[in-house]
Amino acid sequence: MAELAGLEDPKARAVNEKHGDDHGVNLGKLRAVAKRLKTQPELARELWDTQDTAARLLALLICRPNPHAEELRVAWSADPDPAVASAGWALTTERVAKRPEGLDLSGLLDVIEAEMKDAPDRLQWAMNHCLAQIGIEHPEHRARAIAVGERLGVLKDYPTSPGCTSPFAPAWIAEMVRRSAPPVA
Repeated sequence: MAELAGLEDPKARAVNEKHGDDHGVNLGKLRAVAKRLKTQPELARELWDTQDTAARLLALLICRPNPHAEELRVAWSADPDPAVASAGWALTTERVAKRPEGLDLSGLLDVIEAEMKDAPDRLQWAMNHCLAQIGIEHPEHRARAIAVGERLGVLKDYPTSPGCTSPFAPAWIAEMVRRSAPPVA
């Protein structure tokens, strides 16, 4: 905790607070700490129990492999705390991309469509990432994912640097699908 406190940066806090986060730790520096610590499930549990956002982010980075990931994904996604719920949606997004078997993707789209527009910023961002991942990875759900993104308009006006992909789900999906398409001869 002392090391995390030492990483606190007022400028990072100001930027993070604009996005609904309540910590001032640069995520690159946090990832460097996690890389040094490697996987430590016990420490991850202790960090999670602190209720401190930066500590919880570090806990997520050092808790893998986690045999309880699916149980946590389901529990966290339904948690009333937006920070916890966003962690659940991050696990869901990973599952959509890497192990979608058994996931109700249509049901996830239903939840996203019903809840994302009014969700707090951090949770909205996580749900949007899941929406985009469904559209990118699952062609059979792509049209609906794009339609949901268009209808909700979440992050449509998000400022994006030149050369970067917009986080607006329809644009993100289109760009990632374009990049993965085989070249035309």
